[in-house]
Amino acid sequence: MAIVGSQPRTQREGRRKLPIGIQTFRRIREEGCYYVDKTGFAVRLVEEGNRYFLSRPRRFGKSLFVDTLKELFEGSRELFQGLAAEEGWDWSLRCPVLRLDFSGANCQEPGRLEANIEGQIERIARGAGVALGDAAGPERFGRLIEELHVASGRRVAVLVDEYDKPILDAMGTASLARGNRDYLRGLYSAIKFHDARIEFALLTGVSKFSKVSLFSDLNNLRDITLEPPFSSICGYTDDDVDTVFAREIEGLDREAMREWYNGYSWLGEQRVYNPFDILLLLAKRTFSAHWFETGTPRFLIDTLLDRSVAAPSLEGMFCTDDLLSAFDVEEIGTEALLFQTGYLTIADVEDAGGSSVYRLGYPNREVRQSLNNRLLRAMAPDPSAQIGRGMALRRALDADDFPAIEALFRAFFASIPYNWFVRNRIADFEGYYASVFCSHFASAGLDVAVEDATGAGRLDMAVRHAESVHLFEFKVAESSSPGAALAQLRERRYAEKYRAPGRTIHLIGLEFSRRERNISRFDVAAG
Repeated sequence: MAIVGSQPRTQREGRRKLPIGIQTFRRIREEGCYYVDKTGFAVRLVEEGNRYFLSRPRRFGKSLFVDTLKELFEGSRELFQGLAAEEGWDWSLRCPVLRLDFSGANCQEPGRLEANIEGQIERIARGAGVALGDAAGPERFGRLIEELHVASGRRVAVLVDEYDKPILDAMGTASLARGNRDYLRGLYSAIKFHDARIEFALLTGVSKFSKVSLFSDLNNLRDITLEPPFSSICGYTDDDVDTVFAREIEGLDREAMREWYNGYSWLGEQRVYNPFDILLLLAKRTFSAHWFETGTPRFLIDTLLDRSVAAPSLEGMFCTDDLLSAFDVEEIGTEALLFQTGYLTIADVEDAGGSSVYRLGYPNREVRQSLNNRLLRAMAPDPSAQIGRGMALRRALDADDFPAIEALFRAFFASIPYNWFVRNRIADFEGYYASVFCSHFASAGLDVAVEDATGAGRLDMAVRHAESVHLFEFKVAESSSPGAALAQLRERRYAEKYRAPGRTIHLIGLEFSRRERNISRFDVAAG
């Protein structure tokens, strides 16, 4: 955590409330909170179509956008004064709204999902003064659509917030996750069956569950997740931060804000910030892992370890549209899991013969540092010593004290019990030791790039610190000749990419011995 301002936040003239945790559009407007205007996107959705699906990570503003649509369809014009929708929305378009919200649902036990849905449907029906008879389950949802249409004489706006949370909640129990998925499949099929009675539909969630599983009966949704015009439909752009929050960012380091929190990409020209991070930063005046600390799912870490995903490989994953959508109870693609949950984002796009190939990478420092810290806790014994090692590592880099860095890691690897590596789920020897090594640098908050592409190939790791760049290559001693790691750094001229006036480059060849279970060579040379 970095403290960036000692003055407490006060309500000076011209300042508004920070809407931390507020997902209700009416409350934000009536209480005079800051609001980044997303109503233009709502107008565009209605102008261009009427059936949509949107995936974004948690705490990105999906619920607020859904609630904004609710107020638009209900005709709450007074809330939209001065916003894009005030003049752009057709205020004659008023519809009954059927909104299902699973954001607060707890569906980790059998029967919880069914009870939650029954409760929501009953409240909506009672509020609209309609009777549903003896229909049950998904049929009751369909009956509600019918009755709302009949009672109002208008087609219904169907809004489903966090459609996938009942499945994600149950991912630790496959049978329950499948049961929740199958129940939701029947529920959502009513949206297509009652198409003639529906004016507009939007489903939002974290994941893009495969169409052959959850959405097999609902194949008329337009997926706008990766459509460039809607890339900033959720999240804050740089311009949003500089204009809407101009008074609040006074005294804050803007470049540090970008380094810590900017960087999420859904193929638009602009990358965006997670709103929760920005609001917490403005309130607390500290750089910290605000979003990450709100709840990283345990099954994410377990899945990475079970699949022997080495930390250095996370920033060099390639995937296609199909892989990004390969998310189901029985098949959770590693790339899809990391992208959809917000731990990786699209770094680059390449055209591969008419189809797009995406290279994934960490969006920002918050995720890189925090995820590696969490992985390190799972991979290494005595996680309580991590902070001390991180501080020692930074001090050694400040002084270009390479013997101290070597001694630090030799002592650490020597402390790993004999059976720890055998028990660890990253089975590949080089993968495990390189993962632990790289994660130490990343979790210490250093500027780390792994699998960094150069003209001669991919460098294992580059660390930028102060006016220096440290280039690392890893080898297994028993599988290569002595000094091979440093020799590769020289032969492939990796340093050329990083040369700049006033910059010092260090080449570090690191060789691990499978027999000794430790570093066997630590070679350093000028770049």
